[in-house]
Amino acid sequence: MPEFVNLDAGETLFFQRELEHRKSQTYDVVKAPLKAFELFPVDSTAGAGAESIAYEQYDITGMAKIIANYADDLPRADVKGKEFVGKIRSVGNSYGYSLQEVRAARMAGKSLEQRKANAAARTQRELWNSVAFYGDETHGLPGFLTNPNIPASSAPNGAGGTPEWSTKTPDEILIDMNALANGIISRTNGAETPNTMVLPIDQYTLISTTPRSSTSDTTILEYFLQNSPFITSVEWANELTAEQLAANGVTDFSGDVAFVYRRDPDVLTLEMPQMFEQLPAQERGLEYVVPCHSRIAGVLVYYPLACAFLDDI
Repeated sequence: MPEFVNLDAGETLFFQRELEHRKSQTYDVVKAPLKAFELFPVDSTAGAGAESIAYEQYDITGMAKIIANYADDLPRADVKGKEFVGKIRSVGNSYGYSLQEVRAARMAGKSLEQRKANAAARTQRELWNSVAFYGDETHGLPGFLTNPNIPASSAPNGAGGTPEWSTKTPDEILIDMNALANGIISRTNGAETPNTMVLPIDQYTLISTTPRSSTSDTTILEYFLQNSPFITSVEWANELTAEQLAANGVTDFSGDVAFVYRRDPDVLTLEMPQMFEQLPAQERGLEYVVPCHSRIAGVLVYYPLACAFLDDI
């Protein structure tokens, strides 16, 4: 008679796992892109030891006039200056390995789990991104979207009776886009010319997929870039939706926001005196903890009139 072998629960589980095919690739949770480092020029020249960042701004005053040959009342020209100081704050987190994890990795000849270090770096970058866009009022860190000196306006209602681009015609959307860019030219008498426009992702998708007209094979975005004398790049960012603004405590806007600016380190910089660094591991009981550190001062806008916001799109 044939013999049958009964496996206990533990043996059955082992047998099942031996027959299981495990893919070498892991499928980690996909995170939203962090756009601050694409949109804002980064400056690390202050150095890790600095406690604040100061910069000066100068303007000329006075006038000239037509004078007589022996005039002694010549109008005076002069220069006036202001100093601006930004605070620098430290950012920190850590990750760790147990003593047994270290021994097991050594015995197996494998590296320790890199995902823990990646997680520490990612969470710090998420904080940097939040500070860059929204600032941190509690710690005195300025964000781009909370800068009070950047001009802001609301989109006008279209023929559909609302300002949102989803209800507007291509012509009405193009009017909004050109007005946003041209406003900087007008306010500064041509001293500033923007080169970049940034939109929430829904509005970016709308203009990049909607034809310019029913008889055109050119999209709104293509038409705008081909005909704008100033804007050379249109980008998108998740951080500009009304939901994200509200979630991060930004109350100056009532809807989705677009902005234009001259993308140039002479106009604004994301100040990162110290990028992400990992310090030597510290032994704490049966664990080795790796402290991680960085330094940030937020986004400094040197020429606010080179930027502009458009609300309610």
